[in-house]
Amino acid sequence: MFAIALFVLLVCTESAQEGSIISSVLFLSGLVLVGVATVGRLWCAMYISGYKGSELIVCGPYAMCRNPLYFFSLLGWVGVGLATETFSFGIVFVLAFWLVYPQIMKREEESLRSKFGDAFREYCARTPRFVPNPKAFHEPESYVVNPRVFRRAMGDALWFIWLVGIIELVEALHEYQFVTPVIRLP
Repeated sequence: MFAIALFVLLVCTESAQEGSIISSVLFLSGLVLVGVATVGRLWCAMYISGYKGSELIVCGPYAMCRNPLYFFSLLGWVGVGLATETFSFGIVFVLAFWLVYPQIMKREEESLRSKFGDAFREYCARTPRFVPNPKAFHEPESYVVNPRVFRRAMGDALWFIWLVGIIELVEALHEYQFVTPVIRLP
């Protein structure tokens, strides 16, 4: 339902900044954030794939914050919002993120606390929940990755790129007048 509503909104709206330098800066900023989000989500997936729920992962991106996957997801949502060349979508996506994800993080942390006890409490004491602390970064010399699970996780990491592609497709539909937008968003 959300995907349908988002697509309809994209088709029916266009950026008030269309064709301006602001439009280009918004789009390029969005692409950078989507790129960082995609690489970050892949990095997280490499560490968590095959271990989620069975081991407490505290190295790599998980050494810097307890929810790096969600941190990179937020960057991706902001990036997708900016790629629409409007401020409106970026603001809506951030608000939607903050309405949904804190509850998810809380539930997951409760589950990890009950499963890993003191080890998880110690991890919480030294590791921020959401905003990464690069000074805390550490990684092992080698790390075993489950390729089958990682391959499936790659699809989850790439959907931000697909969304930017859909945004560009919709913009082309507007440009070639296959679809006429009815609202101009700031």
